[in-house]
Amino acid sequence: MRVSEASKSDNALVLEVELDAFKGDPEIETLVPDLLDDDTAAPLISCLAWRGEEAVGHILLTQARLREDADLRCMILAPLAVRQTAQRQGVGQALMAHALHKAKEDGIELVFVLGHPNYYPKAGFAPAFPLGFSAPFPIATKDEPAWMVTELVPNTLATCTKGTVLCAEAMNRPEYWRE
Repeated sequence: MRVSEASKSDNALVLEVELDAFKGDPEIETLVPDLLDDDTAAPLISCLAWRGEEAVGHILLTQARLREDADLRCMILAPLAVRQTAQRQGVGQALMAHALHKAKEDGIELVFVLGHPNYYPKAGFAPAFPLGFSAPFPIATKDEPAWMVTELVPNTLATCTKGTVLCAEAMNRPEYWRE
């Protein structure tokens, strides 16, 4: 398997992978193209995982900022998709490793995600609410452990201002903020 950065010419393939992974979820069908075209999401990191000539996974990281500290360099990981036939084979973890490495090279300090609390900690994510970070929209109390963060620059979590994470306009809808 190899992971490479996706280009605009890959957008149809990206959407195909996303729809397969999320079983045709209409929110994904709207969210992904909107994020890829959203100037407030840029610069973004979009990567595809390949097995031979088949794209089997996709990850997207988009720009975010902290309301209380606009200088803190943040991104949000959403979505992470692996074709149903390639799930539980390390594709998602390989995509995260590649995208987080790229984000670190680009000077990103923190990456946030709203996702499964048993999956993302394998890539270094920890619950964000106890660390003082709120999501762009309220998250149900039972789902608070799903709002997570990882630091790409050591000591960022210990020294940065805490507060509310703001996302790209395309993601700035309450229906995208439930687990």
